[in-house]
Amino acid sequence: MNVLAPVKNQENQSSMPDDKGIKSRAGQLSQWQLTCLRFTSHRLAVVCLYVLAVMYGLAVFAEFFAPMGANQKILSTAYAPPQPIYWTPSHGLHTTLLHRQLDPQTLARTYSVAPNATVPLGFLVKGHPYRLWGLIPMQRHFFGVDQAAFDAQYPDAKAKPTFFLLGSDKYGQDILSRILYGARVSLSVGLVAIVMTFILGVTIGGISGYMGGWVDTMVQRIIEMINGFPKLPLWLAAGAALPNDWSPLKVYFAITLVLSLLGWTGLARVVRGKFLSLREEDYVVAANLMGASHGRIIFRHLLPGFTSHIIISLTMSVPGMILGETTLSFLGLGLRPPLVSWGVMLQDCLSMEVVANYPWLMLPAVFIVLIVLSFNFAGDGLRDAADPYSSR
Repeated sequence: MNVLAPVKNQENQSSMPDDKGIKSRAGQLSQWQLTCLRFTSHRLAVVCLYVLAVMYGLAVFAEFFAPMGANQKILSTAYAPPQPIYWTPSHGLHTTLLHRQLDPQTLARTYSVAPNATVPLGFLVKGHPYRLWGLIPMQRHFFGVDQAAFDAQYPDAKAKPTFFLLGSDKYGQDILSRILYGARVSLSVGLVAIVMTFILGVTIGGISGYMGGWVDTMVQRIIEMINGFPKLPLWLAAGAALPNDWSPLKVYFAITLVLSLLGWTGLARVVRGKFLSLREEDYVVAANLMGASHGRIIFRHLLPGFTSHIIISLTMSVPGMILGETTLSFLGLGLRPPLVSWGVMLQDCLSMEVVANYPWLMLPAVFIVLIVLSFNFAGDGLRDAADPYSSR
């Protein structure tokens, strides 16, 4: 037993992947390879990264994945409830056919399922014509009503069948389609704002930490003044200052600029702290003695040393940008129709009566929570993986 016990322990240790195997390969792998290897061991972060990749993929190809256009209105199907998908051997993929009923006294709309009537569904079906990215004319959609099969099944039908997987709003617009188009705007606002935040934070924070002295003092006092103001009232004031006659494109870039001007201070603090700890290193002093310019020392020698930390800081800042745009648009001070964003869609939920009667209008909030949590968990995984030599 004394002989077998060490062998058993050795087998158990070899079957459990831990940081010792990563550390033993540290001399063979680069910093980025070590970071990626450690990140893959964080399962929740990897799953969240896949969720973000899927959501951004759906946003990029929103025209193809959306069953209808972003602003395609069908007033006769206003506030239609979500239609579930069924599969049977005789009918294949299908959904139920809804009949709208209008109360003559209260004018309340109700929908009932038509008995023995189905709407055939399919993949890569023809539907609402569109231009992919505004360039390529197409008519095929990833999933939707199979109009050819419906015409063959009901040759005398005059009404065109509709399919609302997540229901419709007060104008009969498909919620799912608007969520996909809104993802393109809401998610891209966060990325564009992060790019501007990166430029401001790295430049100002790098100058503050590298120069030191009165420059560092002045920059830090400015950062403290900006952080001293509550962000939400500043966002609201900046959103209210936007002219009402601006085009949606101008409003889009104005919102990203507002979010960036108020979100760079955190990154600047991180960069400044790293520069203070690295500017006295031997390789920085050697580069300075060899006559390297300040810009070369900052961007060539100092920044690459903690690029992973900058990426993590930016990743953790994206949810704040998305929530900022959603808040402004929800209050009517940010993006406005005909632009579609998750915040614009939530404007229909200002009335509690509407929310109580048509709860599917709150579905954009579910996607907001999903994206924010995915960014946070992925950022946590990146933060743990940034230091491959730390112990868990």
